[in-house]
Amino acid sequence: MKSFLISGDRSGAGKTSITLGLAGLLAKDAVVQTYKVAMDYIDTSYLSGVTGRPSYNLDTFVQTDEELAGLFSYGAEGADIGIVEGVRGLYEGRDSFTDVGSTAAIAKRFSLPTILVIDARSITRSAAALVKGFQAFDPDVRIKGVILNNTGGGHHVTKATEAIEHYCGIPVLGAVPRSPEMDLSMRHLGLVPFVEGMRDPGFAKTIDGIIRHVGAHVDLDAIKALAEDVTPQPNNITASLASRPAASRTVAIAFDEAFTFYYGELEAVLKSQGCDVVRFSPLHDTLPEADGYIFGGGYPEMFAEELSKNVLMREAVHAKAKDGVPIYAECGGLMYLTRSITLKNGWLGREGDAVYPMCGIFAGDTVMPAGKTLRYVEGTAVLAGKSYPFKGHEFHYSGVSMDADSRFLYTLSRGTGIIDGKDGVVFNNALGSYTHLMPVSAEGILAEIFGEERGKQYIKADSPQTL
Repeated sequence: MKSFLISGDRSGAGKTSITLGLAGLLAKDAVVQTYKVAMDYIDTSYLSGVTGRPSYNLDTFVQTDEELAGLFSYGAEGADIGIVEGVRGLYEGRDSFTDVGSTAAIAKRFSLPTILVIDARSITRSAAALVKGFQAFDPDVRIKGVILNNTGGGHHVTKATEAIEHYCGIPVLGAVPRSPEMDLSMRHLGLVPFVEGMRDPGFAKTIDGIIRHVGAHVDLDAIKALAEDVTPQPNNITASLASRPAASRTVAIAFDEAFTFYYGELEAVLKSQGCDVVRFSPLHDTLPEADGYIFGGGYPEMFAEELSKNVLMREAVHAKAKDGVPIYAECGGLMYLTRSITLKNGWLGREGDAVYPMCGIFAGDTVMPAGKTLRYVEGTAVLAGKSYPFKGHEFHYSGVSMDADSRFLYTLSRGTGIIDGKDGVVFNNALGSYTHLMPVSAEGILAEIFGEERGKQYIKADSPQTL
């Protein structure tokens, strides 16, 4: 599989729309595999939407080198071309003095030819200075071309193109004019997820418009020509993800407009552990019979009234937790499993507070909004007396207030969690956290929660923490 990487000079440069356009264009004639740097699960929903294949996340803070290589190789199976979308600016990462967690780190790890998307609004010759600085900052990043975004008229494009190609020695592969066609709907956590967007009849037209607009203003043949086969050899991670032992239990995953934040390899990891996987909608369905349940992140606050009205679902989920059926919930899923979600006066123009009953598994209540939390996390989970070190991230605007006797299984050395470095609240075999875990890096935790031997043996810690 030949691959290339798309990065931006900053957040908001337009790399997501341009990557989406390129993926859609290339998928018309080839099998395209996409990847996303860092732990964003919304952009991946768009990339999967236009290619028809799961998109996988690559993060040098969370994943080991073996996991990175194995996941890349697993995704490459059967694909003709790979596209890696960066995160924020090329060099943004965990801290100021290393490239850990950055797009640059992934570019270097896989020696990926990199295309830099420049927000060229109101600059011409200065665009060359910008590109030159990116080249000089880390020569090990192989910047092979530039796409100018938000360009004006022909004179603007000509000056910027001539300057970049003269001073930087690399080609300008496209110049995408400013256009309302390139605008995607946003909200507090980023883009509106693809699944939710598809409810709008005009959404598909917007996606098609982006693909057409990008296609009309880039040199697709030149972009394909710079792609290189940098796919690593399959390793133990690749083999594990591809293994399919006979299924001995079923895990049901909540997936609908309210719950869409999942990493591409989740189902592969579960299937490799002997689980059959089904999906259901907490908004629209009744709860299916299963041996375990997963409630991922998403936007339950945007669908709080609808979720609350599905009383049969809420009561069934509560009953399963009471019976000791394994349940795992992250962020939005955690919110859904608390007693209630309160949407505060003034949020999104709301007049007065509104309180919506939820599943009531965890003895706490959710308030929205409660301030922005966005960071990597690191900690240790203690499940059934076993310790599992982990890395992940947290990104939310809500807050959960737990009762004083609540038990927590995660101790964070980095990050906030539910409160003061405590995360992973537990009730019987139900576990809920603000921490998002990458399945390929947390397969031990998933195996502990959904293992065949779980039964009535609760995952509580030997010496549970309380508030």
